Amino acid sequence: MNLRTAARGFVAFLLSVPALQGISYWAVTYPSSNICALRGSTVDIICNYKYPKGHAVEKKLWFTNINHEPFDLKDDTDYRRRVEYICGETKCRYSSSCTGTCTLRIKDVTQRDSAEYKFRITTNRGGGAFSGSPGVKLSVTDSQVEVVILTRYRDRVQLKCHSMCDLPGLTYTWYRNGNQQHQGMSYWFYIPSEYRVSCAVQGSEHLHSPSVYAPETPSVGWTPPGVIKEGSSVNLTCTSEANPVAKYTWSKVTTGHPPGHSVQGQQLSFHPIQSSDSGQYLCTAKNDLGTTNSSSFSIDVKYAPKTPSVSVRPPGVIKEGGSVTLSCSSDANPAADYTWFRDNQPLLWEPSRPYTLDPVSSKDRGTYRCQAENQYGYLGSNSFFVDVLYAPKTPSVSVRPPGEIKEGGSVTLSCSSDANPAANYTWFREHGGSLEELGENYTISNITTELGGNYYCEARNAVGLQNSTLMFLNVTATSSSSVTVTITNVARGTVVVLLATILLVIYLWTRRKRASRKARGQGGRPDTREESPPCPVYDNVSALTNRSASAAQREPIEEQDDLHYASIHISRSKNQEVPHGFAGALVESDHTEQVLYSAINLKRPKAVPDKLMSDTTIK
Repeated sequence: MNLRTAARGFVAFLLSVPALQGISYWAVTYPSSNICALRGSTVDIICNYKYPKGHAVEKKLWFTNINHEPFDLKDDTDYRRRVEYICGETKCRYSSSCTGTCTLRIKDVTQRDSAEYKFRITTNRGGGAFSGSPGVKLSVTDSQVEVVILTRYRDRVQLKCHSMCDLPGLTYTWYRNGNQQHQGMSYWFYIPSEYRVSCAVQGSEHLHSPSVYAPETPSVGWTPPGVIKEGSSVNLTCTSEANPVAKYTWSKVTTGHPPGHSVQGQQLSFHPIQSSDSGQYLCTAKNDLGTTNSSSFSIDVKYAPKTPSVSVRPPGVIKEGGSVTLSCSSDANPAADYTWFRDNQPLLWEPSRPYTLDPVSSKDRGTYRCQAENQYGYLGSNSFFVDVLYAPKTPSVSVRPPGEIKEGGSVTLSCSSDANPAANYTWFREHGGSLEELGENYTISNITTELGGNYYCEARNAVGLQNSTLMFLNVTATSSSSVTVTITNVARGTVVVLLATILLVIYLWTRRKRASRKARGQGGRPDTREESPPCPVYDNVSALTNRSASAAQREPIEEQDDLHYASIHISRSKNQEVPHGFAGALVESDHTEQVLYSAINLKRPKAVPDKLMSDTTIK
């Protein structure tokens, strides 16, 4: 192997694989058949040649196998001013041949210079041209060395500087963050570390290897940008600068807990994304030199409200007068506003607040539901029934049939009251206590006037009780009943009048008789004047003295010793029957009662002075 150093200190590495071509008098040989060079360096390609003695060399040139015909590189525009031939003097030591050397120097090589190069010699004799084949293969690379990780021990990694051309005997210089550290084949790197480590071949320190380092803090992005809506497709991408290239891991973070299930890969995809995917995510970048976590990344998935749930506080039975709070909740992002409905009619209430009934009344009884809504949609809850228990309201009472109530008919009283639970009913008669009649209706069959009066009902349930107002039953008697009742009343009145009259007459008669006896016993005569005893006056009663009074005027006074009730005439209307033992009559016209006393006659008969009552006639 030959290593030639260019004027500017650039090096080219020649692989020594001798190539001998030609006959015994002609030959072109290359000490190295492969050369590895760094981009920008200077390369020397060397050849040895031999030609027959007695020939004179006319031309020497280098060319590439790209051309079909040998074309001098000095005349090639791609190499002009970059190539140089360095050829030595020809020596003819042997009588049969001459020998010499010629070097092709290419400056500032590029990757385009990678090719197979050959040397050609031309002499003065016809046919005197010869090229060595195969030529020298030149490979130009951007990087000369790289860092290779050899081993790992606990928190350290051993690095090795490796040449791309893999030439032995090279010496390397190590750098940390651009600062030279030491020379050697290997370097120990501590983990974790923020250092960047590189190496270079000694003599070409300006051509460092790529630095190796642990991953930098990853950055996270997502597509498409903007608001993330449920049901859309979302891709998260994690990026970190690292050498060697990092491997990525995604994990969802729960507050207060370590990362959960992880997903490998630089990209995390959701197809489609769900509301349950909302949360904090973490991306981890890792290579052989370290591990670095990204900042916590939040995914906020927007979605319409889920089915709302409803709660009632306090639970259990709801009684009128208490306090009840209805609450509605729904999973939504952003938070939902709520509207309450009763019997499908919206209720005016501040959104997002519970609906409070304080105090709750019977009017609040009904079917309720709530509706949750945000800018992404709305959804209603299931309906539920609020059953408010309350004591009976004031009962109302009705009577059937309406109108006049006649004795002997049938009457039904009905009681009704708004109550929850439904009320039980009990009937009462004013001043008569409970009728022991239960039920909404109370029927009285064959009613009589004695059953008339005030009635009321009581409505009662588990919450309380309430009485109705009074209902008055006015029972009208029929025609036959009216006659009987009237006659009874007239008979009683007649008896009283007759008894009073008789007692008065007896009293006056007794008094007169005593006076007459007293006068005879004294030898005198009683006063012959007829004293008319006072007679009580009654309605519709006249004391008739027609014939008896006339007789008394014609006869002497002294002959009228005794009073005599001649007759009592009581007139009655046709078709009316007078009960036995009563003197009197009832005249009924259009249910109007009237009592007429026809006549009371007081007589003094001549023949029978001691007879108290000669004749009593009831007509």
